[in-house]
Amino acid sequence: MQILKPENNKKSSILPLLAVGTFSLHIFTLLLLMFHGSLLQDLRRQLTPQSLVQLVDGRAITVDPKPSFERNPETIRHFVGETMTLMLTWSQQQPPKTIWAISSQLLTNDLQPKFQAEITNLTSAAQFENININRGTEYILVVKKISQPIAIGNGRWKVEILANQLTFSGYDNLGTSTPFNKQILVEAIDEQAASLPDTAPLPWHFAAYRLGEAKLKIYNICAITDKNCS
Repeated sequence: MQILKPENNKKSSILPLLAVGTFSLHIFTLLLLMFHGSLLQDLRRQLTPQSLVQLVDGRAITVDPKPSFERNPETIRHFVGETMTLMLTWSQQQPPKTIWAISSQLLTNDLQPKFQAEITNLTSAAQFENININRGTEYILVVKKISQPIAIGNGRWKVEILANQLTFSGYDNLGTSTPFNKQILVEAIDEQAASLPDTAPLPWHFAAYRLGEAKLKIYNICAITDKNCS
């Protein structure tokens, strides 16, 4: 019995050391996992930085960026309504040719010649080409309704707009009305849609530039009854 006692004491002395060693290893593993987790969180913040947004009520919030092809429905509706109003409102101070040169940046290259031909049908070709529209004549687009956007593809939407272009002249204060009821097809782009000139920008340059900040372009305009608009 006396011979066995030293061996038992030896075993009993190893057990606490083994427990301490195992506990220390668990602590080290936990700290290592926490360290790796913090590294992953820092990497995620770098890859998806948040943006500070100031709300109209004075509050400030941070938001995660959305994929480049996503747009808020109200952003799309505002873009369509304001773009069409800018393009189809003319006067002696806002001649059609000048307005077209500025606002056509908000259309795709393929659509520009098609819609330019349609604009000349709303007014005379001479008035469109002339720098100054007839004195006292004004064309104003009045938007009645813009539908909610319908997604028709990745980063593409369809919107219906119901509007009238009113024409006033010096001798006709009541004016005449031309319906402008269309399907507007919009797509998301990666870059600013409109640019500012290097010198002497006009107010319409700034208007088009602000609309272009939505990074949207109109790529087709069809009649409201066109079933094959795409």
